[in-house]
Amino acid sequence: MRPDRLFAAYVFDLDGTIYLGDELLPGVQETIGRLRASGVPVRFLSNNPTKDPEQYADKLGRLGLPTPVGDIANTVVTTVRWLRTTHPDAAVFAIAEEPLLRALRDAGVRLSEDPSEIDIVIASYDRTFDYRKLQIAFDALWFYRRAILVQTNPDRYCPFPGGRGEPDAAAITAAIEACSGVACSVNLGKPGPIMVAQAIAGLDVAPGDVCMVGDRLATDIAMGRLAGMASALVLTGDSTAADAAAAPAQQRPDYVLDTLDQLLPDGVGGR
Repeated sequence: MRPDRLFAAYVFDLDGTIYLGDELLPGVQETIGRLRASGVPVRFLSNNPTKDPEQYADKLGRLGLPTPVGDIANTVVTTVRWLRTTHPDAAVFAIAEEPLLRALRDAGVRLSEDPSEIDIVIASYDRTFDYRKLQIAFDALWFYRRAILVQTNPDRYCPFPGGRGEPDAAAITAAIEACSGVACSVNLGKPGPIMVAQAIAGLDVAPGDVCMVGDRLATDIAMGRLAGMASALVLTGDSTAADAAAAPAQQRPDYVLDTLDQLLPDGVGGR
């Protein structure tokens, strides 16, 4: 289940695909180097809104994989772009950490903690989430019945090295839905169409000529299939080969790789 062709562009997940913790994963340096040497466009995506693209670029540089900021997008990017495009005048209550809050402020988004004027509640990966924030969201959605609920990403947990992890945005979304009775109406991360559009923006490549590479069936692979891209699951992160074999059609990868150096056929980038 390895690719036998070179695609016109590649989109890579980051955590669990390119690195885990503070270490590049096996085969990453060689594979990205071969693609760049061949002039093939490479993009990186993340559902994690606790860092902005500049922070990701700094991390990749420290790990020996220098990458332009413009080649990186995450849910900080999609959230700001969606708000400025579709709700430019909305009052927003963002349950989020500083990178997303800073990006919203810099973009001129009106942030508010007054439930009587909040138009949009954003549920995000927020390790400072507390009862006060839950109460504001509840009042805006349930008592005043004027706001909508959106989420930066649908991930249930964020994996850590050693098999551990911590609750992600879906846990916060679920808490708000449970008390307010209001369902989340927009997902701004993988596998949703907003992130799909961001992934291929500016590439001028048909989706069928793009390969989406990631470690999670429910986000990375599902996004690839939704967009009509080829998809490759790399077994260095969350999902296993057994998971892939049992996956529903909308999450079934075209390729399954032990490590990233199995992604490219021989003869690419001087090998």
